[in-house]
Amino acid sequence: MTGRFRALAGRMADIAPFHVMALLARAKELEAAGHAIVHMEIGEPDFPTAAPIVAAGQRALAEGRTRYTAAAGLPELRRAISAHYRGRYGAEVPARRILITPGASGALQLATAILVNPGDRVLLADPGYPCNRHFVRLVEGEAVGVPVGPETGYQLTAGLVERYWDDRTAAVLLASPANPTGTIIAPDELAAIVATAEARGGRVIVDEIYHGLVYDAPVQTALAYSDRVLVVNSFSKYYGMTGWRLGWLVAPDDCVGDAEKLAQNLFLAASTPAQYAALAAFEPEAQAIFEERRQAFQARRDFLLPALRELGFRIPVNPAGAFYLYADCGHFTDDSYDFALRLLEQTGVAITPGIDFGCHLPARHVRFAYTNAIPVLAEGVERLRAALHS
Repeated sequence: MTGRFRALAGRMADIAPFHVMALLARAKELEAAGHAIVHMEIGEPDFPTAAPIVAAGQRALAEGRTRYTAAAGLPELRRAISAHYRGRYGAEVPARRILITPGASGALQLATAILVNPGDRVLLADPGYPCNRHFVRLVEGEAVGVPVGPETGYQLTAGLVERYWDDRTAAVLLASPANPTGTIIAPDELAAIVATAEARGGRVIVDEIYHGLVYDAPVQTALAYSDRVLVVNSFSKYYGMTGWRLGWLVAPDDCVGDAEKLAQNLFLAASTPAQYAALAAFEPEAQAIFEERRQAFQARRDFLLPALRELGFRIPVNPAGAFYLYADCGHFTDDSYDFALRLLEQTGVAITPGIDFGCHLPARHVRFAYTNAIPVLAEGVERLRAALHS
């Protein structure tokens, strides 16, 4: 006996794939056919995991450190992160408030599930990292994209939060430095946003996964302004541990117990060998490597930013962090996806169309990731020059 299966959950229609993955698949096809592709589409650094971290991971495996940890993570890693906040930011963040997660995605899933009831609204900048809004949708909340542009550095402000806040709003989700724009929220504005949300009984979640990769002025953690914010961070970007899948959540005291309970049910614990490896990230030898790489990223930005502007891309705000340039391509097209596809086919340069980052003028924007060495970026620029000005 056969029957019709029920439809899949309705939320799946609202959770979009990464459109850039179709471009990446085509780029791989072209590479397999012998074409040289300049990759500026994927936000993964070209540097390998630093040797001290690899060695620590190998030792953990050799010593049989492969059993589950507690759901909140290794106590010594939580203490190391606590010391990191004290040393870098002057912020006192007790280790008990730090939970180790499978990547920053695990931390964002915990944060949204703890705070958001069905129908609750969460304010986010548009453009912004797409997964943030999808995590809100996953828990049956409503992600409200607030259109932002160069006049606010592509970031939310306290004034915008106040304007868009209503009785259904539960939280604000910020990212600083941000993907795809690379911009940061100034310390006084960040403090004002936190104060604005908390005055209305709401919470602030802050994605700080690109902290460390900043170039013009130091940034401050949101934890310096309130002990009720939730902060997400990762070992993927600054620490170069993308495939190790390790991140952390700093939760307020009144959320820690629920966060740990939820972690037990969702993923039990983060990878044990990865946690032991991450301990080495806070040692001086590894920190020196990270600083060299930060300087390399800054040099790449300082090369690519003026080069793209010279080609005719409009980039009105200098990105102060991460490794992205968000460019207005309206001089060349009114369809950024078709534009990106044509560039890939004609020049072998892969970039990300704005459609992946929200609803605010996506057809007029593309993202460039400077995650390759300057000679590779220079080759990409020359190919673009030949195609755009032929």
